[in-house]
Amino acid sequence: MAAINTLKDLLIDELRDLHNAETQLVKALPKMAKAASSEELKSGLTEHLDQTRGHVDRLEQAFKFLKASPKGKTCHAMKGLIEEGAEAIETDAPDAIRDANLIGAAQRVEHYEIAAYGTARAFAETLGEDQVVELLQATLDEEGETNKKLTELAESINEEANSSSDEEAEQD
Repeated sequence: MAAINTLKDLLIDELRDLHNAETQLVKALPKMAKAASSEELKSGLTEHLDQTRGHVDRLEQAFKFLKASPKGKTCHAMKGLIEEGAEAIETDAPDAIRDANLIGAAQRVEHYEIAAYGTARAFAETLGEDQVVELLQATLDEEGETNKKLTELAESINEEANSSSDEEAEQD
């Protein structure tokens, strides 16, 4: 683990963590989209995959501005969140219940990313790294929008999941 002696070192460390997180997510999102039953959820996850690839590109631009490498860090938080997403994929439940579980897993990822990007943006702001701030803010805005879309989607899917739960209870 590299020494962190300055706020710039900490920013670079945070960006490496985010870069690894986004790279992991590029691999996980197609699996989540494939597991979704709702066409709207499939579409939303696929759309976010395209955005996530853009997030990786923005992070790589930020590293160029900072004259640093994106390599060298594993994001253990994202690794755990993706493992939870894999559990949601494997849920043995009616489609709407699995979809509700997938949305929950996706929102936990979004909330982690919002926190991490916000922290990195604050560091970049303090350092006067305006170009980096701009890149991070663009991604932060997209992550917030994705979270809002997931919340809206959850409203209808949760209703559907609740109806399927009621039907299951009536059959017992």
